[in-house]
Amino acid sequence: MNYHGISAIYRYEMHRMGRTVMQSIISPVVSTSLYFIVFGAAVGSRINSGEDVPYGGFITPGLIMLALITQCISNGANGIYFPKFTGTIYELLSAPVALIEVLIGYVGAAATKGMIIGLIILATSAFFVPLRVDHPLLMLGFMLLTAITFSLAGFIIGIWAKNFEQLSLVPMLVVPPLTFLGGTFYSVHVLPPFWQTVSHINPVFYLVSGFRWSFFGKADVDPMISLIMVSLFLLICLGFLSWIFKTGYKLKS
Repeated sequence: MNYHGISAIYRYEMHRMGRTVMQSIISPVVSTSLYFIVFGAAVGSRINSGEDVPYGGFITPGLIMLALITQCISNGANGIYFPKFTGTIYELLSAPVALIEVLIGYVGAAATKGMIIGLIILATSAFFVPLRVDHPLLMLGFMLLTAITFSLAGFIIGIWAKNFEQLSLVPMLVVPPLTFLGGTFYSVHVLPPFWQTVSHINPVFYLVSGFRWSFFGKADVDPMISLIMVSLFLLICLGFLSWIFKTGYKLKS
């Protein structure tokens, strides 16, 4: 294993985050803070979450998960797409660094960025809404697993994307609706039976539910099911990447 190569890619990506603090950190934190102000502090006092949890605290796990998934996909995709766009991907492929080492460097950096933003948003939420975390270690573990999984998904998107429109398609047009419809602002138990069934088709629903359980010990589905769903998506991403590395899809052609 070429640890120097992995470290070089990881440090380069983390330095890029430092050069784009406004876009990488401040923007998602400010955007999420507005949700806390509007839905948590202002509107939340007039809304019943349907659980024995204040509404502002109830939506916090979902908002953190929204930011985490979006940022991990974006960072994972941008990390590999820009070398393709500028042509430096060929220098990377000709270097004495295996594709698995390239993957670890880029995905590790993307997951780290997502975790940093998620933890900052978690700390920021305490200024706006009442919050408690019943299972902090499980919360961190669930965040880390989700960050790695969706950084892998972003890496796949970065390889697949032909242009900037495709690059931003999933994080901008797919993830937010799935998150909003996945129980971020409500418990699916308040929905009619038909829409409860539809919600269970949404994969993000399991992420939000499992993450919320680590905060309040309450979830719409068994947290083990949520963990299984995240692990299954992780295996699917690894399967896709294994095929990409074997065939050189859009990397060597």
